[in-house]
Amino acid sequence: MNKSKQYLLISLFTFIAGYLFLKSAFYSSQDNLFVNEIVLIVLGTLVTIAITSALLNKQSEVELEKEQRVKIFDIKSSLYFELINFIEGVILKSKITEEDLIRLEFLTHKISIIANNEVLKEYATFVKIVKKVSIDVNVTKLESNELSVQLNKLCAKIRYDLIIKEKDTELDYNSLIES
Repeated sequence: MNKSKQYLLISLFTFIAGYLFLKSAFYSSQDNLFVNEIVLIVLGTLVTIAITSALLNKQSEVELEKEQRVKIFDIKSSLYFELINFIEGVILKSKITEEDLIRLEFLTHKISIIANNEVLKEYATFVKIVKKVSIDVNVTKLESNELSVQLNKLCAKIRYDLIIKEKDTELDYNSLIES
């Protein structure tokens, strides 16, 4: 049972116990109207406190979840942009060095931590193409185009990972890329 349900059950029990106590106090002081009014004021105050407390607790929970999502989004987007910048550098210098392959390996480790399954599958295909291109060190125009096409496919998956979160929404990536 999570904390919010435990808190709700404890609050409910406390409220019911307090209500029963105040109800007995109310009926036992039927003769004194002033005591009745005080009991009603206390009961109203307790209800207000309980409702406010529950609302503040839920608001805090929602705020924490929001902050976590924002942090994860920031980490993902910065890592994805780092990958795109890396590939841009490789294509601009028309050469893949041993150092580039090592850097790609470390980017792979970072991406494997935060990316969803679709991005990881597309990224694996992208890495295969990079390794195939790196065999002769130089990046030809044709290989550059091949890298760009695969990077486009990867970017489509990345965009889906960053922006669209509905589980029942499926995009046809291949038709989007071809168009």
